[in-house]
Amino acid sequence: MRAIRPAVLAAAALGVALSALGGAGPAAAGAKAPAATHGLAAASRPAVEPVEVAAPVIVARYTFDAADNAANGATVPDDSGHGHTLTSSAGHGGKVRLAERLTGRAADFPARCAGKKCPHAVLQAPDAPELNPGTGPVSYGATVRLTKKDTGSGQNIVQKGYSASGSQYKLQIDGAAGHPSCVFADATVHAIHVAMSDVSVSDGAWHRLECRRAGTTLTVLVDDAVHGTAVLPAELSVVNTVPLSIGGKGNGNDNDQFHGTLDDVWIARG
Repeated sequence: MRAIRPAVLAAAALGVALSALGGAGPAAAGAKAPAATHGLAAASRPAVEPVEVAAPVIVARYTFDAADNAANGATVPDDSGHGHTLTSSAGHGGKVRLAERLTGRAADFPARCAGKKCPHAVLQAPDAPELNPGTGPVSYGATVRLTKKDTGSGQNIVQKGYSASGSQYKLQIDGAAGHPSCVFADATVHAIHVAMSDVSVSDGAWHRLECRRAGTTLTVLVDDAVHGTAVLPAELSVVNTVPLSIGGKGNGNDNDQFHGTLDDVWIARG
């Protein structure tokens, strides 16, 4: 993903000169401009400069390529330069291992387990203001690989906050069918809003997943194509003090563990 810089909104003022005889301002739309009077040239209208729209800014990105191979994914630097370093939080012997790819490394999470004390592990970064989008536009995503045998009732990929308390944005893969979905919730609206993909990604291949909030529209994209949308209340705001969590919702037995491999995890504002 290329670096994105903020753009500056610009607008040009329209100037119209009045005639020396106390004439009125600009003519109505569609009317012919008056001719010059007593040698005074008619005022010319300057060209209007184009308005640039602010582009999204990457506030966190994890390629796992610079992760410490000796620590086996225990610490993952933020490649965006914003300092949101991930550290591992695990239980019952769970680990996040680094997997080699042709283009670098990826993060391999604990495999599916049917026991009561299954290994679990997540990567987390402390809360920071720029990770809380409020009611503004935000997008986030990851490249994932998940096999059919590793699907489950719900596997969280990217998560900030909880739907049961406070507020939340999340990317997950739902059910045995392996359909990705995007989730938003807050403590004011008291509802969970889900944009569910109409295609599965549990085929053992790599897939690019993205969630996009723009105004009142929540969109889920799979391999850069739109595969589901949902309507969000305009006032739905996501601001919380919960850590950013990758690969599950937290360090607990029922943590909605992701059981596949992740790469190129990112969050963008604007």
